[in-house]
Amino acid sequence: MLPFLIVGGIGVLLLLISLLLGDVFDSFDVGDGLFSATSLGVGAIVFGASGTLTLGAGLELVWAYVLAVVLALVAYVLTALLVRSLNRSSDGVPATAIGLSGVTRSDIGPAGGEVSLDGTHEVERRLAYSSEPISEGVRVRVVGQTGMRVKVEPE
Repeated sequence: MLPFLIVGGIGVLLLLISLLLGDVFDSFDVGDGLFSATSLGVGAIVFGASGTLTLGAGLELVWAYVLAVVLALVAYVLTALLVRSLNRSSDGVPATAIGLSGVTRSDIGPAGGEVSLDGTHEVERRLAYSSEPISEGVRVRVVGQTGMRVKVEPE
């Protein structure tokens, strides 16, 4: 039973590392998401848990290993496919706000202010700045963007 507990514990550690630091294998660019710490962690946890449960149910050691390996491989493949699908669906590129219109929510100047934009992905206020002072409640258009901060001018 000890080998199953050790492998399961290693799986928990891999998942924690993956959660806290991101996927450790991302920097190696191996397998397009098919080789990931998350998938390995899930596979190791399933191996440990199924082996321990199989032995606890009274089956022989050989069947515990067979069942543990089969279930771990299934869990690994399913998790790897899920991770790969999620990685492909997120492009990681923020949508540009240049060209959007909106309304100033505070006075805006070179030092900054806030604006609400009319874009479909715009649900919160953004930090904004402008070359010239703009009063609260004025319609504006985005002419530049630095990170999440936008440069605006009156329409």
